[in-house]
Amino acid sequence: QVLLEESGGGSVQAGGSLKLSCAASGYSLTSYMAWFRQRPGKEREGVASLDFDGSTSYADSVKGRFTISKDKAKNILYLQMNNLKPEDTAMYYCAADRVAWLLLPRYPYWGQGTQVTVSS
Repeated sequence: QVLLEESGGGSVQAGGSLKLSCAASGYSLTSYMAWFRQRPGKEREGVASLDFDGSTSYADSVKGRFTISKDKAKNILYLQMNNLKPEDTAMYYCAADRVAWLLLPRYPYWGQGTQVTVSS
């Protein structure tokens, strides 16, 4: 059983920063984790992924602005988001699995999401 709970979303002005957290249970099933987002009227898209060995992948739209990391002891996934833009407005979800899906939305375990709103 894997439970994922996101937090840290909110409203911020363009250029601001937010840090999302995802608390995960089920350590052995969360070796590979990722952040996704879904904007209104759009499909869910991969934002950043983190493999068990520390390898990361980022969507081109967030490279250089977002950083994914994990506190392995606490099994908490983070997404530091800097220089936020209005187009980053979306519901953000964390996802997990025991295999690597990178930025593909094929993870079987998902959180409920946390809303990020960036105003211009």
